[in-house]
Amino acid sequence: MLSLRLPWRRPAPARAQVSGAAQAVDQTLLWVAASLLAFGMVMVYSASIALPDSPRFASLKPTHFLGRHAFSIALGVTLAVVAFATPMRVWDRAAPWLFMGGLVLLVLVLIPGIGKMVLGARRWLAVGPLSIQPSELMKLFVVLYAANYIVRRQDRMRSVARGFGPIGSVMAGIGVLLLLEPDLGAFMVICAIAMGMLFLGGVSGRLFVGLIGVLGVTFGLLIAFSPWRRERIFAYLDPFADPLGKGYQLTHALIAFGRGEFFGVGLGGSIEKLHYLPEAHTDFLLAVIGEELGLAGVMVVIVLFFWMVRRAFEIGRQAIALDRVFAGLVAKGIALWLGLQAFINMGVNLGLLPTKGLTLPLMSYGGTGILVNCVAIALILRVDFENRRLMRGAG
Repeated sequence: MLSLRLPWRRPAPARAQVSGAAQAVDQTLLWVAASLLAFGMVMVYSASIALPDSPRFASLKPTHFLGRHAFSIALGVTLAVVAFATPMRVWDRAAPWLFMGGLVLLVLVLIPGIGKMVLGARRWLAVGPLSIQPSELMKLFVVLYAANYIVRRQDRMRSVARGFGPIGSVMAGIGVLLLLEPDLGAFMVICAIAMGMLFLGGVSGRLFVGLIGVLGVTFGLLIAFSPWRRERIFAYLDPFADPLGKGYQLTHALIAFGRGEFFGVGLGGSIEKLHYLPEAHTDFLLAVIGEELGLAGVMVVIVLFFWMVRRAFEIGRQAIALDRVFAGLVAKGIALWLGLQAFINMGVNLGLLPTKGLTLPLMSYGGTGILVNCVAIALILRVDFENRRLMRGAG
């Protein structure tokens, strides 16, 4: 019997192989993260282009911050590729060592001559032409360490002394180091990450509520016994009572949003970035987006972050269902971290929360922040990659 083979049918297995490779990574999550990075780079350039006109940055070129931000993204993507290629079991074994390294860096940054002081805060370590911010690295290391700790002590998580006690003591030590910098914003985020992961890891509801109460009292006392923090709270409650003093940043952020209305004044058309709004390219980047692109631009940013955080939680839940608890907790911990920090930054810009020195993840200018954000996204993609590979193997 004559058999006829049509030549155009031969490439079908190759097409199926390419399709399978494309499905090995969450393409949508990758594009959402890339969109936030690209959008952030455009807005950082727009927000920083006029900074060399001020005496503080007079020696810099208009593209100075754009060039450094682009370099940070390129380096971050390179590290992300390495992180994605590293199996989660390796991250599990390395978690305690990375955490200890982060603690050492937090101590080093406080030593005069080693730590770099900027605007009264000692938060950076100078490594050649680069400045490393250990508190940003610690956010990622805490996620990895907490996931590793919960997996190792899962049968003790309902005990205060044997479950919460050790990690609680470690978090208190980190808090002391961060408050000495000082960096209350990073301390709040790290505490929230650890608490959220302990809750996801099975800590008892009664203990969790008690811990929230203790933390609430602690932060309240920190504010009550710190005059400049109290002034920030009062400025947040009524920024226009002192528009040229403590309420200066917030009033100008609100003016920026008001000028933007629904569709903005146009890309590059911000007035507030012209030395009115401090830190426009870092903490208050969203205000520049609101002024130049209006409510429409702000909503795009909110929707992208919401989708990314929701997808990370889904990936984490799927990993735990596949009995990959460490990987699942890492994905959920990163979702908590990025979601909470984005929420706080947006709340500060909109006047819904007191002013904190927290950047908008993946978007604001900041070398170390961009690096760890890129690595964090790579870890989520790695968890999803291993989930898909395991399910294909089971199928």
